[in-house]
Amino acid sequence: MRGEARSYAAARKERTADTDRWLKDLFRTASDGDHVSLVAVGSLGRGELAPGSDLDLVLLHNGRPDVARIADRIWYPVWDSAVNLDHSVRTVEEAVSVARQDLKAVLGLIQARHVAGDAELTRKAREAVLAEWRADSRRRLGELRDAADKRAQVSGELAFLLEPDLKDGRGGLRDVQAMQAVAAAWVASAPGPRAREAYEFILDVRHALHVVTARGTDRLVLQEQDAVAGVLGLLDAEALMRRLAEAGRTISHAFDGTWRTVDRLLSGPAPRGRRPLADGVVEHAGEVVLARGVDPRKDPVLVLRAAAAAADSGLPLAPATVSVLAAQSPPMPVPWPEEARDSLVSILGAGRAAVPVWEELDQAGILVKLLPDWERVRHRPQRNPIHRFTVDRHLIEAAANAASHTREVSRPDLLLIGALLHDVGKGWPGDHSATGEVVVRDIATRIGLPAQDVDTLATVVRHHLLLPETATRRDLDDPVTIEKVAATVGTREVLDLLAALAVADGNATGPAAWNSWKAGLVADLVRRVRSVLAGSPPPKPPTLSADQTALARHGGGAVRVNGGAVTVVAPDRVGLLWSAAGVLSAHRLIVRSASSASAGSTAVIEFSVIPEYGSPPDPATLESDLRLVLAGRLDIEQRLARRARAMRPPRVPVAPPRVTLVDDASATATVVEVRAHDRPGLLWRIGRAFGECGLDVRAARVETLGAEAVDVFYVVDRAGRPLSDAVQRAQVRDQVLAALR
Repeated sequence: MRGEARSYAAARKERTADTDRWLKDLFRTASDGDHVSLVAVGSLGRGELAPGSDLDLVLLHNGRPDVARIADRIWYPVWDSAVNLDHSVRTVEEAVSVARQDLKAVLGLIQARHVAGDAELTRKAREAVLAEWRADSRRRLGELRDAADKRAQVSGELAFLLEPDLKDGRGGLRDVQAMQAVAAAWVASAPGPRAREAYEFILDVRHALHVVTARGTDRLVLQEQDAVAGVLGLLDAEALMRRLAEAGRTISHAFDGTWRTVDRLLSGPAPRGRRPLADGVVEHAGEVVLARGVDPRKDPVLVLRAAAAAADSGLPLAPATVSVLAAQSPPMPVPWPEEARDSLVSILGAGRAAVPVWEELDQAGILVKLLPDWERVRHRPQRNPIHRFTVDRHLIEAAANAASHTREVSRPDLLLIGALLHDVGKGWPGDHSATGEVVVRDIATRIGLPAQDVDTLATVVRHHLLLPETATRRDLDDPVTIEKVAATVGTREVLDLLAALAVADGNATGPAAWNSWKAGLVADLVRRVRSVLAGSPPPKPPTLSADQTALARHGGGAVRVNGGAVTVVAPDRVGLLWSAAGVLSAHRLIVRSASSASAGSTAVIEFSVIPEYGSPPDPATLESDLRLVLAGRLDIEQRLARRARAMRPPRVPVAPPRVTLVDDASATATVVEVRAHDRPGLLWRIGRAFGECGLDVRAARVETLGAEAVDVFYVVDRAGRPLSDAVQRAQVRDQVLAALR
């Protein structure tokens, strides 16, 4: 992160040594040194004295009556030198008492350094303060954390501010000092090498800022940034702020890890045992770790699968696990396998829970290995007051926001990936929308999207500003405006993706970029363009392939299990689809896609499944249970209920489900679209809700995109007719929604 930046660490040490010599001379002229000592705290105590630093000094004594005279002989020369001085005079007992009540005092004394006089007095004070700090660590560390939170609320996050506070901002110098205080309590380790390197760089920036301004200041304002960059030997302000953002995020990441350790140790023993989360991934002691015996070197997708499990469960990845994955994961095949792409979409679909997981992958250097183009936007500052974040953080924030809009689009996977990549062009010269289109084609091809999806994603990135710019800069009552937008987007699918992305992008940018006025204009524009595109034909219901038709001719019941493909052929009857789906869920199989269609009185259902974790179930057992269900001899509801009781409730909030009855999509059935966060038994619950409403599923197309289920059902009533009664339609919608909650 330092790059070619000049270091001033030696200058700070030399300044500290010079100040020590001066203070020792003052002390010798003021006192004989018996039962009195001069102690440095703050930046002088840590040996980090910058040109504009204050001097923080404590004069310790054991009750000498002439201590006030000694203090005056030291303090007055310091004041006369025009150096800012923070001073106190205390006995050891007084110092310990003040430290017991004052957080700033105890943090200073923890890192106190003897300068002159009675060294034993200094040692006693420091050891007494440390002993009480450790003995009362539960209360004092809570106090320290509250202070850090309040400081961050006031000063913001160093990595993302146009004019950051180098000391008090989140990810700044005080956070490292807080971590050192936690380490002094013997609760967590001291900051590691990367955090120390980041700390030293911020100290250098502060040192250069003092040189440029000729005063002690901690806020790096815009007009000083080029000059500070010059003092550090960096190219310009952008190079400076990019390195500063990296340093701040490195410290913030280490700071969060420290507090997770504190929480874990102070909250008592963690629950015993391991809970499976995904194939090769388990929860242990409140963290996501690799299962025993798993070898990351043989599974390139494991790193994304573990990250998806962490995001979906709202748990942190264990630091040791991240280190192992970063060091041992083999290169991802190009194009990516489908499982890798699904895991990426699952991470993004977790919403806010995706942000810390993404940051963990970034800090470990995993992201740039998976997506080399990410390096161009990593830590890149946006020197514009409307932006709250660096480019890379803005992108993951936009993707997290987009997760709450996945119910509004037909392709939630493309929405999430598009949100993640919409500003990727900012890493290259020129119009970022135009360059982004080129870059995103490469990335989309790399991650294995089919050509049609690559085109859609490129269109979304190229035109991601189309709706907000048109809505705020053009006359929406002019038909030409609406026709141009309709011609540009081309399809309802792209329009819906752009509409959802506009909201996610605007909210991730900041309040100056998105408000109720702009949201209303964009919604009005989308409504008008949607009416122009309304002539698009509705999707056709699923039909049987030639092979499925051949199977259906045999009638009767048949079950075929071939790897991840499960085919069920049986006489068509109410509940067939969801009963079969229930068996798959009971065997811990996730339905990635399903297609149901009928030929006469025979139904053919094709499932594509993967195991939740571990090895797939025995095909013979699965086939046997499916046959028992078809024969009405297996109570699958009871088995699923037992499994549901054993599952932990989800920790990560997700967007609410959406159920839509689509008019004019079929003349012979009512089309019900269901959008929901995928979870075990989802298809079974939806089907059971249809059954409780007295409906039969004539055909279905089920698809899971990442962690999002996009399901379409063609249903009829008991008389085999579409639903026309408004009350019945509302009942169906409410019943399915209730089953999804």
